[in-house]
Amino acid sequence: MTYLRHQFAFRMEESDMELDELDKRILRALQIDNKRSFAEIAEEVGSSAASCLRRIKRLRDEKAIIADICLIDPKVAGRRLSVIVTVELDRERLDLVDEFKRAMRAAPEVTQCYMVTGTADFVLVVSVEDVEAFDIFVKTKLYTNRNVRKFNSMIALDRVKFEPRIAI
Repeated sequence: MTYLRHQFAFRMEESDMELDELDKRILRALQIDNKRSFAEIAEEVGSSAASCLRRIKRLRDEKAIIADICLIDPKVAGRRLSVIVTVELDRERLDLVDEFKRAMRAAPEVTQCYMVTGTADFVLVVSVEDVEAFDIFVKTKLYTNRNVRKFNSMIALDRVKFEPRIAI
């Protein structure tokens, strides 16, 4: 995959959206708790509820806010094992890279997938019930992929930090 890395065939999307201080305060407040009413958020950020409503709608429409979700403890879902996997692909053909991306997006065990620079081509975060479930994932998603040259896995022993909020 050296060619893709050096040619920067992947592209990080940049937003042309400009955020003012009020937008930033609203985003910080929403990242802490987005269940609150517009009036409560408005009071916290020093704005009116109507202004807050308009700004949040704009932030959603312009994809500054990409999702409103509830984060759950993986253990509640029976996913007690987190595994970080680095994957090196065999060929640098774009169609095969896209095929791998589609496969990882479709795999429910893969909670995060990053195309990266360096010695690996992809880094995955895999959340499964146990080692046996990870073995099944490896056999069905990695060994069967004709473009996976090799992979390395690291079992997480302790989640020291998990912070989905973005500092803004």
